[in-house]
Amino acid sequence: MADTPSEQVEAAMRSAWAGGDYEGVTTAALRRYGPELLGFLVSMHGDHDEASEAFSVFSERLWQSMRRFEWGCSLRAWCYLLARNAAIDVLREGCRGRRVGLSSAPEVSRLAAEVRTTTMSALRSEKRSALERLRDGLSEEDRSLLVLRVDRGLEWREVALVLSEGSADRNPLHEGEALKRESARLRKRFQVMVERLRAAAREQKLL
Repeated sequence: MADTPSEQVEAAMRSAWAGGDYEGVTTAALRRYGPELLGFLVSMHGDHDEASEAFSVFSERLWQSMRRFEWGCSLRAWCYLLARNAAIDVLREGCRGRRVGLSSAPEVSRLAAEVRTTTMSALRSEKRSALERLRDGLSEEDRSLLVLRVDRGLEWREVALVLSEGSADRNPLHEGEALKRESARLRKRFQVMVERLRAAAREQKLL
């Protein structure tokens, strides 16, 4: 599945969802998007253990929310929204952010643990470049903005959705105008941030 174009992947998962295979869709999403989501959480937290905890919270919430997901955005964008909210809850509340167990979905639990263990091992061994370390001075929102837009290639509407405040249970279809305004704001913020990073990189003779 990893070599399948993302549109076909999403279409296949949506078809499985329509057939009521919520566990299958959840495991497919974890298999497809889990490693990149965990990398995103590490960039948010700067702490591998907290990122791992946030991934566990995310996995539980993905399973919990699958039945009511309304496909107002891509499942990938929904996963990023859930992951970011899980990260924020872990930062604010620690383990209290965990609310739903996966005992009713053992395959989801097994795959989430596998993705977390395998990917985290790889992330811990990665060498970070000087340019990547420049990101450390950014705010959480700016780091997330940079990862979502540059590293992950999300559309601006999806970026705005992921970075929106509030509950992940909202239907993004009901917020079209608000998301357009937020997308425009984030584009401007992104341009300013990129220029600032370029200036810092030139100052440190990285460019």
